[in-house]
Amino acid sequence: MVRLAALTAALTMPAAGIAAAGIAAAPVTPAPLISALTARLPAGPSLPAGPSLPAGPSTNAGASTTAERPVVSTIAGAAAFGGGAAPIPAVAGAPVIRLQVPNPLSTAKCLQTIKLRCYSPVQYRVAYDLNPLYRLNVTGKGRTIVIVDSFGSPTIRNDLSVFDQQWGFPDPPTLNILSVGKVPTFNPGDASMVGWAEETTLDVEYAHAIAPGANILLLETPVAETEGITGFPEMMGAEQYVIDHNLGDVISQSFGATENTFPGFAQGDYLKLLSLRGAFADAAHHHVTVLAASGDTGATDDEPDGATLYPYRAIAWPS
Repeated sequence: MVRLAALTAALTMPAAGIAAAGIAAAPVTPAPLISALTARLPAGPSLPAGPSLPAGPSTNAGASTTAERPVVSTIAGAAAFGGGAAPIPAVAGAPVIRLQVPNPLSTAKCLQTIKLRCYSPVQYRVAYDLNPLYRLNVTGKGRTIVIVDSFGSPTIRNDLSVFDQQWGFPDPPTLNILSVGKVPTFNPGDASMVGWAEETTLDVEYAHAIAPGANILLLETPVAETEGITGFPEMMGAEQYVIDHNLGDVISQSFGATENTFPGFAQGDYLKLLSLRGAFADAAHHHVTVLAASGDTGATDDEPDGATLYPYRAIAWPS
């Protein structure tokens, strides 16, 4: 299930606009419309606004280097692992607020307008005290961040370019896209695809904002990850491919499903869960860092319908 970990007014989301307008998904230069995404989070403590921070040393001027989407051999589908919960849209249970404004809203303005806090990439840099690292030229240079998302986004290159222009960040050294399996053509009328396009943009933009010198590899998979194991075999197979071919140093997984929804879990049968861990063991062997989403629902998580929360503590896999 898509994990929108924080509200942000920093995303320029042509994909969302495309979905709303029903127009072709080819990348175009958009008007400066900012889309805000939100998860099911109450208004929490404010992050420090702080001064504007330098984005670290400049990388290649102009547009970033991109590559065409190669397609590698299809990964075995979920049937190989047994059935899962009934497929549901990836955004079920995680309402999305689309707010289009000429410029990013301040945290105070977001709180006033939509009763939630918006955090910019500059605020995150202050909160995590990253500026001293940037001054030491620690920007991720020479490393590759692999970002895993179902379907990806047809406008991600343009999204990131507009985002960088908005915040004064350099282009990444490279932004490459790898489709593992037969990823279906983007359908702006498909809520699941639109949700994953939004998540993809969020993931790529904020990974780049935190490590502006790192290469980005977007790993697209052909099946929407929901609840149960649906979508996980494809994702884990894709990660295995990246690890075995030495394509990345860090893997970012902004997704998760409640372990209780895995087949057999309620009966104490954890075979389906354990069978998905091969890529993680391989990552440890190859010294690849793997990060998992903490989730949007605190100490509990979604039931199989993707909307109702368990009334007791529950864990989201793979975190």
